[in-house]
Amino acid sequence: MPGAFDLGFDELPRIIPIFPLSGALLLPQGKMPLNIFEPRYVKMIQDAIAAERVIGMIQPENTEEPPAIFGTGCMGRITSFSETDDGRLLITLFGVCRFNVIEELPLLNGYRRVVADCHLFRADLTTDHEAEIQRERLLEALRGYLTLKNVDANWEAIEKADDLDLVTSLAMMCPFEASEKQALLEARAIADRAKIMVTLLEMALLESSDGAGQTRQ
Repeated sequence: MPGAFDLGFDELPRIIPIFPLSGALLLPQGKMPLNIFEPRYVKMIQDAIAAERVIGMIQPENTEEPPAIFGTGCMGRITSFSETDDGRLLITLFGVCRFNVIEELPLLNGYRRVVADCHLFRADLTTDHEAEIQRERLLEALRGYLTLKNVDANWEAIEKADDLDLVTSLAMMCPFEASEKQALLEARAIADRAKIMVTLLEMALLESSDGAGQTRQ
C-alpha cells in the first residue's frame, strides 16, 4: 500500500537535479544515507527540499571535471534531513524510480540538472515486486564473498529479509565496479538483478580462487 508521501508516476518531476557520485548505487525501494558537505550540493538539497524533495543519483563514467555520466540513474525522495553545526546536511534518500537522461541543462546554483524520462521504468513504482530468485545460491555466494572481503554481516537480518529487500540492499552495499553497479541498476526486473548479483559474486570468488592457486604454484 502506497505511503502518504509517496509520489505517483504522474507526479514525478521532469527536470531534476543530479548528484553524480562514484560507487553509490540507489535502487527503487532502497534507502541511502548521505552526508552532504560540498556547498553546491548543500544548495541542491536545500532547493530540492523546497520543491518536490527529489534528486537523481547517477554514476559518473570517469574522473574528469565535470565527469561524463551514465545514461540511467535513479530518482530518490528525501525522506529525512538534519543540519550539523559545521554546515553539513545529513539526509536519507528513498529510491523511487529509475530514469533515462534525455538531455542535460545549464547549471543552477552550481549543480547539474537533467531532463529525465521514467516511462520505461514505470513498474518501479508498483508494490508488487515478487519474483522467483535463486535465494540459496545467492546467499551461498554472498557468504563466500563477504568472507573474502573480511566483511561482517548480520546474517539473521539477511535471512529474514524478503527477496526484494535482500536483492536491493545487497546490490547497493556490495563494492562492485561502476560498470557492474550500472548493470544492476539497469536490470529489467528483480529476478534479472538477482541473476546478475549471483554472477558477480561467483566470478569474484572464482577469480580469488584462481589467484590463490597461481600464487601457490
